[in-house]
Amino acid sequence: MRPTAYDLLDRVRQQKPVVHHLTNWVTIYDCAQVVKTLGASPVMAHAREEVAEMAQIASALVLNIGTLTVDFVEAMKLAAHSANKKGIPVILDVCGAGATALRDRKSLELLNEVRIDVIKGNASEVARISGESVKTRGVDVTEVSGDLVALAEKLAAQRKATVIITGKVDIATDGRQTHLVKNGHPLMTRVVGTGCMATSVIGAFAAVESDLSLAAACALACYGVAAEVAAEKAAGPASFKERLFDCLYNLDRETVDRMQRIETTQR
Repeated sequence: MRPTAYDLLDRVRQQKPVVHHLTNWVTIYDCAQVVKTLGASPVMAHAREEVAEMAQIASALVLNIGTLTVDFVEAMKLAAHSANKKGIPVILDVCGAGATALRDRKSLELLNEVRIDVIKGNASEVARISGESVKTRGVDVTEVSGDLVALAEKLAAQRKATVIITGKVDIATDGRQTHLVKNGHPLMTRVVGTGCMATSVIGAFAAVESDLSLAAACALACYGVAAEVAAEKAAGPASFKERLFDCLYNLDRETVDRMQRIETTQR
């Protein structure tokens, strides 16, 4: 029987996996906090001298190019090579891909030089990585025409990876199995870092479930359910963000089972 979203959340809480991050400096605290809130153990180690060693004690590796530099990406490659050797999942957030040539080039370097198991971004970021001629407004999504599910499935097949496109409806696919997650709240778009935090939540779930498209869908469902509950009594972005952590911490089986909205199709 396939595990539910709450089943995987419970695994995270019980197993307390180490999730190693080389991530966005703007949102690094929130990424660490959301992983800690789930019950997992965040490590934010960036130095080239230790990233390979740190990856060896982790159960998942999260890479996020939000505040990239050339040296930072080289450290990411070292960490990813080590994670590949250990056999733990590597999650790449292509944050801002499509905004500059440097971001496009470094995203593709990572995808071509190391094994990336999960590629995550918004519609324009993932479209750009797929080779589409689109531009991203900084790290904010721009309109992408066409079938996003088909785009994600095609990239997943090409890269032999799980691809996630976040938006009003989140898409998580490995090219064969596709999940549409319809949880979340518009206030998430008014808080800096909710996208980066989503990547960290996915990393924690991927650390305890080998079916990575399922892990990603369950992660986004739990995260989205917490956001919906948090928004009920939030006065605006600041109180929403505070409540989001509390609601994620307090998620129970009844709430998740009742509120999760995941639709799954298989080829």
